[in-house]
Amino acid sequence: MLDYLIIGAGPAGLQLGYFFEKLGLDYLIIEAGEKAGTSFQQFPRHRTLISINKVYTGYENKDVNLRWDWNSLLNHSDEMLFKNYSKKYFPKADDLVKYLCDFAENFNLKVKYNSKVHKISKNNYFTVCDNEGNIYSSKCLIVATGVAKPYIPIIPGIELTDNYTTVTVKPEEFINQKVLIIGKGNSAFETADNLVETASVIHLVSPTPIQMAWKTHYVGHLRAVNNNILDTYQLKSQNAILDASIEQIEKRDDKFVVSFKYSHANDEQEEIIYDRVITCTGFRFDDSIFDENCRPELTIHNRFPMQTSEWESVNIKDLYFAGTLMQSRDFKKSTNAFIHGFRYSVCCLGRILIRKYHGQELPSKHIALTVESITDMVIKRINQSSALWQQFGYICDLIIISDNNNEAVYYEEVPVDYIHDSDLGRHNHYYTITLEYGENHDLEDPFNVNRIDRNDVSQAHRSKFLHPVIRCFNSSELISEHHIIEDLAAEWFEDVHILPLQQYFQMQLAPVLNQTLLNC
Repeated sequence: MLDYLIIGAGPAGLQLGYFFEKLGLDYLIIEAGEKAGTSFQQFPRHRTLISINKVYTGYENKDVNLRWDWNSLLNHSDEMLFKNYSKKYFPKADDLVKYLCDFAENFNLKVKYNSKVHKISKNNYFTVCDNEGNIYSSKCLIVATGVAKPYIPIIPGIELTDNYTTVTVKPEEFINQKVLIIGKGNSAFETADNLVETASVIHLVSPTPIQMAWKTHYVGHLRAVNNNILDTYQLKSQNAILDASIEQIEKRDDKFVVSFKYSHANDEQEEIIYDRVITCTGFRFDDSIFDENCRPELTIHNRFPMQTSEWESVNIKDLYFAGTLMQSRDFKKSTNAFIHGFRYSVCCLGRILIRKYHGQELPSKHIALTVESITDMVIKRINQSSALWQQFGYICDLIIISDNNNEAVYYEEVPVDYIHDSDLGRHNHYYTITLEYGENHDLEDPFNVNRIDRNDVSQAHRSKFLHPVIRCFNSSELISEHHIIEDLAAEWFEDVHILPLQQYFQMQLAPVLNQTLLNC
């Protein structure tokens, strides 16, 4: 009987395994493939990652550099950073596979390969059977399998189409063909970019307009590295981006007849004939391996398991999710869908499990209850933390003013939702520190934004770009909020940043500090 069984030796499973191994916990990772990182052996299909790898940043601090290293897993070794495997800004998927395999071996993680899960059941504990007949039992089960199953929208005739997961990536097989790609995400545009030189016509379709990552700041939206085809559309080079719903797909004489209803043309309907149709509509969680008595509830078009703020299944106790499955908590808002986001959430999950099942409190520091010491700690963290940077608005630092009013307790990297749902959020005086984009930042042209005058700190709350936000709470009640004005280099070291923060803490802490003086 294991304490913890992790399904999947991808980046999330390995990250949690590293955490457990370091603490000497009783765990095992089981993996369907013959080595770590199985999904990255196939995806992305065209083998170039969109997770950046900026090796040369001008900074020496390791944590700061992780702001632009989106592939490394969190660990104590400088050797096990992804920059030692590739210097490319957009690296190759095969380099990530090599990195993950070496990570598992270097840290002696307990992984059982070639163990594909066939069935999961639960009585008082979880029982997991694999395809070889092996049976594993555990008190706590963590699923880190990713979204392994294609998500297929309900469209009559869609079963006739090719799918991103299996369609050929050889552009010569599309010479002079008219191609429809269903979807407007990165997989769709990655596919289209591969066919620009050979296909005669390429259309991409979905009911809603393109969302550009540079505007929404959600890196899963369309990235510039994949958007070359937009030029060919706007410059009348035979390709097009369609905002339309597909009413039906039919096969007639080796051609595909697709019926559209346009979103921005008074529901005008049209039939267009294509040689090929490719479905690139993303992926979903595969829940077929669960028995009915322990099948997790799903959410977001049944694509992801529904989870609490601890990433526990809402209906199956002791069943947790790690990695890209965590994104149901921040869907298309922050970065849990990607390594550079969920690596921090996985470590948070590990600490939450230790707190919940082993009674070990979250790591914290005790600092003097003075305006200067608290300000200094906040300034240091907002200038160094990669977790606050990558998991903007989702993971925060937490300062609790202790009940005896003699000290402050500082917690690094705690999910905001978890604080408000747990006993941590029941204190009558605490602060959260996040990095956030401004309100409605995704509604403006990001290349035509009037920045706030850095000398007018009274307008800091109107900052549109990433900037620090400090909030004071009494239990669940928001008491006050302070914004540190945005900075072009995202460095907050100057008086214009520090002095208003000191004044804020002076005002918020005044009753506590005065009481402390009276007690003395």
